[in-house]
Amino acid sequence: MRVDKYLWCIRYYKTRNMVTEACRKNQITVNGQVAKASREVFPMDKITFRKDQITYIVSVLDIPANRVGAKLVDIYRKDETPAETFAHLELLKLSKEHYRKTGTGRPTKKDRRDLDEFGFEVDDE
Repeated sequence: MRVDKYLWCIRYYKTRNMVTEACRKNQITVNGQVAKASREVFPMDKITFRKDQITYIVSVLDIPANRVGAKLVDIYRKDETPAETFAHLELLKLSKEHYRKTGTGRPTKKDRRDLDEFGFEVDDE
């Protein structure tokens, strides 16, 4: 099965087009080699990809026939992503909320300078 179809089938990406874009950006590797979307995946392969600031490591256990339900995903893959990466993401979220509460508007120039001093990035959304 193709790597883009596999990652779509086990519900890491919402669409196959999103997986294809990640492959074009060299964010997906299979057994340590950068993979194209058409790369074939076999059982016991190790897929590494970066999504939402987390580097996931997934081992292929079996190949699904088509997209599977969320409860059946563990039959086809083994998630080897370290727990520290998820903890680091939570800490990052908490550190951003500590300085400015969500929904308080855009930061002022002084706020931006203070944040740049500490090395934080601010989203203007």
